Amino acid sequence: MRVLVVTAVPVERDAVTRAFGGTDETLTLPGAELHRSGAFDVLAGGAGPAAAAAAAAFALASPPEPYGLVVSAGIGGGFAPAAPLGSLVVASDIVAADLGAETPDGFLPVTALGFGRDRFTPPPALVREVASATGAAPGPVLTVSTVTGTAARTAALLAAHPGALAEAMEGFGVAEAAERAGVPVLEVRAVSNTVGPRDRDAWRIGDALAALTAAFGKTAPVLEGWNRHDH
Repeated sequence: MRVLVVTAVPVERDAVTRAFGGTDETLTLPGAELHRSGAFDVLAGGAGPAAAAAAAAFALASPPEPYGLVVSAGIGGGFAPAAPLGSLVVASDIVAADLGAETPDGFLPVTALGFGRDRFTPPPALVREVASATGAAPGPVLTVSTVTGTAARTAALLAAHPGALAEAMEGFGVAEAAERAGVPVLEVRAVSNTVGPRDRDAWRIGDALAALTAAFGKTAPVLEGWNRHDH
C-alpha cells in the first residue's frame, strides 16, 4: 500500500523522511516537492488548513500510483498535562476547532449552523495500532487557523472539546482532501510546546522533530501492513 504523508514545512518533511531511510526520488507538484521513500511519499504542503488541503488534493489527484492512506504529520501544541513536551499524539478525531460562527451565546461549530462538518474520524483500529507501536496517546487533535496564545483561549478550547490532546494547523485540511478522494486519513503529532500563553523560549522544536522521526520509524511497518478495508 502506498502512503501519502503531508507535513507543513520542510523540516517536518525531512524528519519524517529520515525515518524511512531518506529520499529515493523527488517529484515536482504544483507548489510542492514530493519526496519518495519506499512505499511513502512525503511533502511539505504549507502552513494552515487551506494550504494543506490544496497540497494534499494535488497529490491525490494525480498520484504516481493510487494511495491507500493519507497521514497529516508534524509538530504541534499539547494540552497540559495530557500531552507533555516531546510526547506523541495520534488523532482519534480530527476536529476543526474554529470553523463556525461567533454568537452572543458563544461559538457555534459549522455543523450547528446546518451545513458542513467539523470533524473526521480516522480508522479506529489503525489509531490503536499506531498508538501501541509508538506509545502515542490517542485522542482528539484540534485544527486551528490561529495558534493559541492565551490561557483564556486554551480554557475555551478545552471546554468546547473535552479530552483534546493537541492543536495544529493542518490536519482538518488534509482530512478534507482525503475524504473527497475516498482515502482514509490519520494524524500524528509530536508535541513541541504547551498550548497556552505564548512562550517561544519554552518550545522544544528539536526534541519534537526527533520524536517525530522516531515515531515514523516505528509506524512504518504498521502502515505498510495495514489493510484499508479493515477500517
